[in-house]
Amino acid sequence: MKLYYFSEMPHHEYPDAEGDKYPSLRLAFPNRFFDREKAASNYQRYLTEYELADQAGFDGLMINEHHSTPSCVNVGANMTAAVLARTTKRAKLLLLGNILPIEDNPVRMAEQIAMADLISGGRVLSGFVRGVGVEQWWANANPVHNRERFEECHDLIMKCWTEPGPFRWEGKHYHFRHVNPWCLPLQKPHPPIWTPGTASPETAVWAGRRGYTYVPFLVPFDVARELFDYYRQGAAEVGRTVTPDNLGFLICAVTADTKAKAMEAGRHFVWRMGPTLRGPVEWFQPVGMRSRAGKKVPAEARPRPPPRQPRGRPPRPRSLAQMSFEELVEEHFIIAGEPGEVADTFAHVHEQLGVGHLLLEAQESRMDHATTMRSIELMGASVIPATAKL
Repeated sequence: MKLYYFSEMPHHEYPDAEGDKYPSLRLAFPNRFFDREKAASNYQRYLTEYELADQAGFDGLMINEHHSTPSCVNVGANMTAAVLARTTKRAKLLLLGNILPIEDNPVRMAEQIAMADLISGGRVLSGFVRGVGVEQWWANANPVHNRERFEECHDLIMKCWTEPGPFRWEGKHYHFRHVNPWCLPLQKPHPPIWTPGTASPETAVWAGRRGYTYVPFLVPFDVARELFDYYRQGAAEVGRTVTPDNLGFLICAVTADTKAKAMEAGRHFVWRMGPTLRGPVEWFQPVGMRSRAGKKVPAEARPRPPPRQPRGRPPRPRSLAQMSFEELVEEHFIIAGEPGEVADTFAHVHEQLGVGHLLLEAQESRMDHATTMRSIELMGASVIPATAKL
């Protein structure tokens, strides 16, 4: 099983009491709390951590993108990929990724991804995402058209990479009189395509039909299995065989020299699960963005209490934001421990889900630089070699 290092590049550099005054850290939290000097330092720090992950032996470096939120100030996945393409040597660069429905110029996006692939020597894995609801608000985009724009943007990018120009594109949402990109990927016919998911059956089926690698993000095992079943359904419709290389899974993980240090570091992930996900439901799930089938999954995409709770034990919360650190660890949303324990837990995830790729959100909130670097070193020395045998 392959391991991927990931950081959202958070900017948790403000008093928590200030963040609590607003309905959400996304969209509503004023940017007067953005510390420019600290951000400049943090960008250097985050890139250094990515570079060490490459040296430590991680199979890939995952890069994402969000906007108008301190939870992720990586506002340009392709820009970060271009930087890492030059400063790293061997790890794949997993863009997971580019938010297609809010992109107004798919041709330029195709060029940017191709340029990163060329600079890196053909190491890009191109992930395409629909994005969360708050990205629709940020981009002033109509959520009703989210899936249509996602698929059309994807189709135009793929044509840029696989068919000679110049050509004309007249779709429903995109119109280009002249398409002739003079920057094409090194990988032929194009970089491998990945797509993530948390609740949409349609996205899983769509990815399965195309043989793209599919990765559920921070969902319980039973929901991941259900989404993988939808993926297999799509693959079966076109006669594709699904292997572990088609499937991935994302969790939060950190290791340290002692269990106590790892657990202390792991508590920083609670900020990722709680405050950064707080907000009006219409911001995260705007009307028209999700299908009826997709709306059924979130109710199932939360840990549920067993049929009979032990006497005196309260039912488990239904959302990540309501779960305690101990419950998040118990449900494997967060993995924290000494290297041997972490490797054993990764093996358990592999056994339960049969995935070939495990994506590790390995730095979050106020987890300091020294702790993050030590975790990367220990992953490289012990965890990655053990996991590679799975």
